[in-house]
Amino acid sequence: MIEIRWLTAFLDFPADEFGDEVTFWRAIAGSTISPPRGDKKQFASLEPFNGDPHLRVQRVDSGPGGVHLDLHVIDLGATARHAQSVGAELVSVSDGLTLLRSPGGFVFCLVPWQGQTTRSRPIRWPGDTISIIDQVCIDVPARAYERECTFWTELTGWPISAGTTYRHLIRPDHIPLRILLQRIGYGVIGAHVDLASTHPQEEVNRHADWGAEVVAHHDHWTVMADPTGRPYCITARNPRTGELPT
Repeated sequence: MIEIRWLTAFLDFPADEFGDEVTFWRAIAGSTISPPRGDKKQFASLEPFNGDPHLRVQRVDSGPGGVHLDLHVIDLGATARHAQSVGAELVSVSDGLTLLRSPGGFVFCLVPWQGQTTRSRPIRWPGDTISIIDQVCIDVPARAYERECTFWTELTGWPISAGTTYRHLIRPDHIPLRILLQRIGYGVIGAHVDLASTHPQEEVNRHADWGAEVVAHHDHWTVMADPTGRPYCITARNPRTGELPT
């Protein structure tokens, strides 16, 4: 049985959006930005004020960008073989990085674990709102939903919640991100990040001041678009537990 030791959400930006978008996401995460890394200085971490980073940004050479997951593991080869045995497709292997595709087509990476252990605490904002970006929602077309849920459960070894439209993997306590799988009616698989907040409307107002737009309101979440139109959600989940209030 493989063990996932850490999760990172990667926000991938086209080159012409990279600077301004990093500034926006750094602000709403309440973080600082690390020095750039990579042969083209294309990677950086959003550094929390406490704990280990679980959000990173990347400048991509082509395409619209998006969101992907990095799974931090001890043995890349064994984990890649396990992933393929439960349905993943191997895309590429390079030094310290294995790129795979889920049965539904969601691209994710395996990377070496580098000792990350401490989840960052939520940020307390003026007005006493507490929030944190703590979830990656994989949006799965209905035709692939059951298979995709089974794949992520078998890949991680984590149990999954019950549900028709939404199911989340029940993460170990030290893992900083939840993985939520959402059934959508049609289209192609994709992903977005979700933010948990004690006062969602105050959070919405603050994000709007920074250039985001409200797309739609629902009972427990608001769909937002960042300044370039990238969707994400502000939810009423508990920032410490990740669960909706009872």
